[in-house]
Amino acid sequence: MPRARSAETRTAYAFLSPTVLLLGLFVFVPLGWALLISLQHTNGFGEGGFVGLRNYGRLLTDARFWRAAANTVLFTVLVTPLSMLLGLGVALLLDSALPLRALFRSVLILPMAVSGVATALTGLLVFDQDRGIVNAGLRSLGLHAVHWQSGGVAAFVSVVVVTLWWRVGFNMLIYLTGLQALDPLLQEAAALDGAGWWQRLRHVTVPLLAPSTGFLVVINVIYSFQVFDIVFVMTGGGPGDATSVLVTYAYETGFSQRDQGYGAAIGVVLLVLTLAFTAVQWRASRGGDVES
Repeated sequence: MPRARSAETRTAYAFLSPTVLLLGLFVFVPLGWALLISLQHTNGFGEGGFVGLRNYGRLLTDARFWRAAANTVLFTVLVTPLSMLLGLGVALLLDSALPLRALFRSVLILPMAVSGVATALTGLLVFDQDRGIVNAGLRSLGLHAVHWQSGGVAAFVSVVVVTLWWRVGFNMLIYLTGLQALDPLLQEAAALDGAGWWQRLRHVTVPLLAPSTGFLVVINVIYSFQVFDIVFVMTGGGPGDATSVLVTYAYETGFSQRDQGYGAAIGVVLLVLTLAFTAVQWRASRGGDVES
């Protein structure tokens, strides 16, 4: 028995070793290097000088950092619940006897097949303030065009709308999978007890979709914290930092201003925030599972 267990252990390690090696090479080593760089003052791509926690101290008095952090939080607060609500609504429609369900499902999932850069370029075709489809439509109706790139609020709205178009299909797919896994007898029992559609949705369907909801909250918040490509392509963080988020600010600091130490410090702070939220959400979901 001990020999068999030892052989199973060696086999398990053999299967795990490629994954552990790849994680170490492409995740843990870069993270450690970023943490090391965040403790240095750099000016270009040469060797930096060790400054300890001075880069993190700069964050406390950096107005642009706090503006980017506030924009990141606002983006997360808007995109996460809206994309999840829209995804749930569409999933409920596709789970019912809706005509052409397969076609609608394919159309909604289609944005998931393209990259964020391609999505942002498509968004520019729609929201470009000079030649975009939206402004062309407004002008044809005799209305004033919207300054999608030069107006702060309008630029932020355009980024949110394009992100919703990109994210709703993924949320819909997860919710639709959860809906199709539910026992239909529960809905029938609630209907026999006199529960209407809204009551069944609120007291039966939504609580049973709690695992899907918990998963989507974590995934959408992590994505929102790390959003880069759509913002970078559509607005570049402008105008006047109106759409600047933490990742675009870290990129600008590290690669445009060549201050890699400070840019790495911003990235480390973002990593800590993401891990903290994930840990809190994980503990909350585990607590809910234990109580249930």
